[in-house]
Amino acid sequence: MAIHPIEFRYGTEEMRKVWDSENKLQKMLEVEAALAEAEASLGLIPEEAAVEIKNKANTRYVKPERVAEIERETNHDIASIIKAIAEVCDGDAGEYVHFGATSNDIIDSSQSLLFKESIAILRIKLVKLTKTLLKLAEEHIKHVCIGRTHGQHALPTTYGMKFALWADELHRQIERLDEVEGRLCVGMMTGAVGTTAALGTDGLAVHKKLSQILGLEPVLISNQVLQRDNHAEFIMHLANIATTLDKMALEVRNLQRTEIKEIGESFDPAKQVGSSTMPHKMNPITAERICGISRVIRSHTIPALENNPLWHERDLTNSSCERIIFPESCLLTDYILVLSQKLFDNLVFHDENIERNLNITHGLIMAERVMAELTRRGAGRQTAYALVRSCSVEASQKGEGLEGLIVFNSQIREYLSLEDIKEIMDPHTYLGSAVEIVGDVLRESKNWFL
Repeated sequence: MAIHPIEFRYGTEEMRKVWDSENKLQKMLEVEAALAEAEASLGLIPEEAAVEIKNKANTRYVKPERVAEIERETNHDIASIIKAIAEVCDGDAGEYVHFGATSNDIIDSSQSLLFKESIAILRIKLVKLTKTLLKLAEEHIKHVCIGRTHGQHALPTTYGMKFALWADELHRQIERLDEVEGRLCVGMMTGAVGTTAALGTDGLAVHKKLSQILGLEPVLISNQVLQRDNHAEFIMHLANIATTLDKMALEVRNLQRTEIKEIGESFDPAKQVGSSTMPHKMNPITAERICGISRVIRSHTIPALENNPLWHERDLTNSSCERIIFPESCLLTDYILVLSQKLFDNLVFHDENIERNLNITHGLIMAERVMAELTRRGAGRQTAYALVRSCSVEASQKGEGLEGLIVFNSQIREYLSLEDIKEIMDPHTYLGSAVEIVGDVLRESKNWFL
């Protein structure tokens, strides 16, 4: 019976297959095979032994069930794999399995392969979501809405600005993912304390050859383990990605609130149920799930950072922790990327509410523009600010429109005509460089995915 929600509720089959116990075993077998091949190329073990090890070092021969059976006796995962390979090798080839290696050579190199597979999946989904946001930015480049700061109405902006801002941030997340992959996904065959002593003068050559066979860069220096600063960086980066997705989903949730209702998730009234007791509810469940799961992803950063300071050349405190946080972080980040794609592929716009909210302050959001125009026409910035602030406070207290009070303010009218005021108070024409800025993002983005 399944226990963890990742097993049945959260996550994709694509990422589950990466971190499935059989694939993890397969990657460790590939490292053992690469070790044998590297050693044979340097004359350290017989060529025929390396060929036999390579042929048998896969889960068609080395069954997970047998490895588990041996581990129950040995209480050591890598020793169990070594014995399981040796058992299925013909002749004396099994005698040469794991020569010169320590357990974490196998574990860390194989995890690099798992990380590479995970990063490839995450990258594809990040690119797809970024392109979706760019498309929305282009479609809504002139879609004027109210901008909010501190939860209060501030100045007009556009939905194009929102989507372009997020697309630009996701592009940076992709760049960071590419950078961390280079530091994280490295090969290691350096022995018990990192000196390659068991392989003598051929140690570094084996280390480099094994990494080449696996398609990894050889780590420059290690002790018994690859240093965990890079692993911590990866987990922190996944948390950073989760925070971006959290931010985007949180904005949708806020804008879907009943009293705002500008945009929101699609809802199928024929099938979907919002509440077991309130028949009218249409909740932002996809966005809420993104926000909730992002908290779990971010929580993994603390143990990832604490895994870096180990005793001397290595202790075992990182191992049990990493068995949890590595697959969970990858699975959950992948999952909320899928949810985010679903959310923004099916976003619903309520144009009448967007326009209503733009004008809900009866012109107060245009106070900055009035002040700026007065200053440009010679009133002086401080004087202009005081005049407009006085009108704004009065309008707010009396519940009146700002335009009416400005029209009857004699000091303001010295600088602005009725026609000037009418033009100035139109929020649709106070966008500054918003359209140009989004256009710049769209033009720049053509070079993002070459």
